[in-house]
Amino acid sequence: MTDRRAILSWCFYDWANSAYPTVITTFIFGTYFTQAVAETPELGTASLGRALAIAAVVVAMISPILGSIADREGARKPWLAVFTVACILATAMLWFVKPANEWALWALVFISVSSVAFEFGMVFYNTMLPELAPTAMIGRVSGWGWGLGYVGGLLCLVVALFGFVETESPWFGIAKAEAANVRATVLLVAVWFLIFAVPLFLFAPDRPSKRIAVATAIRDGFETLVHTARKARNFAGIVRFLVARMFYADGLVTLFSFGGIYAAGTFGMSLAEVIQFGIGLNVTAGLGAMAFAGLDDRIGAKRVIVISLVALIFFSSAILAVESKALFWALGLGLGIFVGPVQAASRSMMARLSPEDMHAEMFGLYAFSGKATAFLGPLALGWATVQFDSQRAGMATIVVLLGLGLVLVLGVREPAH
Repeated sequence: MTDRRAILSWCFYDWANSAYPTVITTFIFGTYFTQAVAETPELGTASLGRALAIAAVVVAMISPILGSIADREGARKPWLAVFTVACILATAMLWFVKPANEWALWALVFISVSSVAFEFGMVFYNTMLPELAPTAMIGRVSGWGWGLGYVGGLLCLVVALFGFVETESPWFGIAKAEAANVRATVLLVAVWFLIFAVPLFLFAPDRPSKRIAVATAIRDGFETLVHTARKARNFAGIVRFLVARMFYADGLVTLFSFGGIYAAGTFGMSLAEVIQFGIGLNVTAGLGAMAFAGLDDRIGAKRVIVISLVALIFFSSAILAVESKALFWALGLGLGIFVGPVQAASRSMMARLSPEDMHAEMFGLYAFSGKATAFLGPLALGWATVQFDSQRAGMATIVVLLGLGLVLVLGVREPAH
């Protein structure tokens, strides 16, 4: 029997945590850092790219081990709680980053720590999907989660815009001196994440803990991971899918991390305009995720991924070619329609490919595939931006990554469902 309250509470965690990538790494704090904290926008872009690259390497190295530990220990929610709280606390520490270059290192440290905690939490969150949703509904539930995530990110941006950034009287009497109203948005994200994550911990079921000592779980988890790696030939389809996802996930992460920065630097958008664009992007992405959710269960996750990647490559290429801000808006909103579906379908594809007794381990490898090459995207973007003194040249690396992912995913065979 389907537990609708459990599924809804699981989906609302997407609503809760989506405020972090939307407000922090994409549209507000990332732009604030490059425009007001870093010495120059170009150097800020490069240093932020390096920080996110370091975080990605840490996630890639440790996530597979965490997944193996979770399969050995059983319970997922205690681990998810630890990393959720860590992400919230590190995000709140960004409040202290004033608009001066002396705060750049502090900002880079805590944005890296919060990013790592966020991604570690996703390992345990994603692995709950195939255990909550019936097989015939995995695509829909994954899509509903992503759709709610975009709605949550959208509403958090709206609150940030009208409550703190684009107003003469910021909420709670916060002054505009030293950009306090902009910095307050990180506290908004921390509170938002905390409040809306609660339903999952109250209502979503969890596997019983096997009460294995932490040291034993770590040792056994590492040994299990090594054993799985030795039998990689038995999981050829999963390996090919994960390699494909390494490339297109890297492209998407880089796109989200630097989209707002690109809009501000290349098209001269103000911070308020960047937030408004982010709101529009979240609307189209949420609509896309919801619209494609049912299609995933009907035609398969692979076809949804392929359709979405082709569209993303087209829109990304067009965006790099235009000079008009109006065309950038139109193409960017069109691109957003296909961002949600490729992410939601990737999660449901992994759930269907994973053996039943290895969900957490496989989602640990899934997190690895999202980060193993993630240092290449930000580093390549940062290098190209500085080398050619052009953010447009840096963003062109995204199209290459999406294309490589598309070519590889075409060879993956999706199991019948």
